[in-house]
Amino acid sequence: MPTPDSPHFAFWLIQAFVSLFLTILFLQSGMDKVMDWRGNLGYLEPHFAKSPLAAVAPLMLLVLTVLEVSAGVVTGVGFLELLVLGKAQIAFWGTGLCALALTALFFGQRMAKDYAGAAILVPYFLLTVVGLWVTSRPR
Repeated sequence: MPTPDSPHFAFWLIQAFVSLFLTILFLQSGMDKVMDWRGNLGYLEPHFAKSPLAAVAPLMLLVLTVLEVSAGVVTGVGFLELLVLGKAQIAFWGTGLCALALTALFFGQRMAKDYAGAAILVPYFLLTVVGLWVTSRPR
């Protein structure tokens, strides 16, 4: 971690806050799916009932749950790496998993013709792209 008077401190803060935000977002979302599997499946089955994905809703929920929990855990470890070592390598890979999870969510929303739901994901995706950029940059 650079010292607060370092010219790199503001950039490090951006890396840290984006990583922390994505950690919270994906751990909460993934753990919600783990803790309330039936409720989430009960929402997804009718949501995808008229789409080509109707038959695979349980498999999609499983894949998405694994993706979200993995993204949250890896980004969280990346946040810790930023705090302790000042490096963003793990945060970069975690942010990449976040981008993959958001792309999967976006795909599902579009396939279900839930265009409003898909649009809500855009700001999260943009933040994630910024996160990829800032965690890929050397100090």
